[in-house]
Amino acid sequence: MKSAISLSKNLTKIIFFTICFSVLVPFTSNAKSETVFAKRKVEVSVSEQDANIYIDGKLMAKGSHTVAVPYKSCVNVRIELVGYLNYEIDFCFKKNLSKPPKSYFIKLQRDDAYDASIQTDIANIDIEIKTNLGKDDAWKLLNQIILNYLDVIEITDKETGYIRTAWQLKTFKQNTIRTRIIAKQSSDDPLAFKIKLISEESRRVLTSVKSDELYREWDRVLRKYKDVISEAQSRL
Repeated sequence: MKSAISLSKNLTKIIFFTICFSVLVPFTSNAKSETVFAKRKVEVSVSEQDANIYIDGKLMAKGSHTVAVPYKSCVNVRIELVGYLNYEIDFCFKKNLSKPPKSYFIKLQRDDAYDASIQTDIANIDIEIKTNLGKDDAWKLLNQIILNYLDVIEITDKETGYIRTAWQLKTFKQNTIRTRIIAKQSSDDPLAFKIKLISEESRRVLTSVKSDELYREWDRVLRKYKDVISEAQSRL
């Protein structure tokens, strides 16, 4: 009799734990599954509809895009458009951080370096200018024209007909521009000079003028220097 009662109690316990296991295991399994595969979606929109949207460095869309942020991860969003400042933000979906927003609007700002410059085909190339003036007069006039735009001459040699100005630096919100002029006599008969307006950008803020490795040629010229070549052509 006692054996039967004990068997009945054990059977009851087995049934009880079986029911609990069958209920709890799917629940915890689903919870883990939902956590592993969970993603937060962020509706990103930009004020300029032709702006490029890069997700983790890859171009994905223009103007607007749905960004999926996996659990325990961050996603980098970068916005680029010519004439506007670049915009960059990271959306993170992690346990101890605030969750990404459902929507995010980006108002692009104008690029001050772009607005302070013009695109030109005379930057960073030699422009030859022939003159009917004598060498002394041409040399004096060339120096005057250059000094009207860049007021520090680094090297000048009348005998070889060579002039090089110091770099002129201008810093903007997301860029640093350096400009200089190099002029050299290219011919005696007829008398001619080659003038190069060098315009370079670093795409960084407050870049030292001496950091040559950070600069590259820019196909734009700051407005204050845009007439130097045409003035030299007309006056020489």
